[in-house]
Amino acid sequence: MTRLYLFADEAGDFEFRRGKNISRYFILCTVTMTTCAVGHALLDLRRRLAWENAPLGEYFHATTDKQVVRDAVFAELANHDFHVQATIMEKTKAQPQVRRDKPRFYQYGWYYHFRFGLRPRLGQYTELLATAASLGTRRERIAFSDAVENVLLQFAGTEWRTYCCPASSDPCLQVADYCAWAIQRKWELNDTRSYALIANRIGYQYDLWQQGTKLFY
Repeated sequence: MTRLYLFADEAGDFEFRRGKNISRYFILCTVTMTTCAVGHALLDLRRRLAWENAPLGEYFHATTDKQVVRDAVFAELANHDFHVQATIMEKTKAQPQVRRDKPRFYQYGWYYHFRFGLRPRLGQYTELLATAASLGTRRERIAFSDAVENVLLQFAGTEWRTYCCPASSDPCLQVADYCAWAIQRKWELNDTRSYALIANRIGYQYDLWQQGTKLFY
């Protein structure tokens, strides 16, 4: 029995219009690992930072963490073995039927993410536990679960489970959050400082509509 653990998060928003503080990209990010030791290490790191009176929030969250905390988290991540997959979706290139609602957009993106970004790794394992963050509604959770199922049904003998919970409840989801944030900074702002710290962990990064030329808004 060989089990792969997958933790999923995303970066960007669902505003399909141009404007201030609206993301250009929606980014799907997964981290995969065979052991969750990095999660235990992040809990230990929080205790050490608390002792040092570091400016901690309720949990590690790259967007809101102070730089001193981000530096400590990225330094800890460098000590652990995990793989990162990212699918980049430039929202202006999404056809109207793809973005008609949030669950549809989710399912479309996750399907292609699992099919092309994760399928080569999934075939090596007999079990997969896929944990996702920030899927707030039942329809979104179903869309995520269906995308996983559509791909895993191609692998006879592979058992899988999906699980959705707040990122605050599982430190491995916070790993996915940090990776998604670093990738987003690169694509949205051309800021590669944090991206460079995880670049050697990224096994798949694909701009889903890179061949597209038509903009829909």
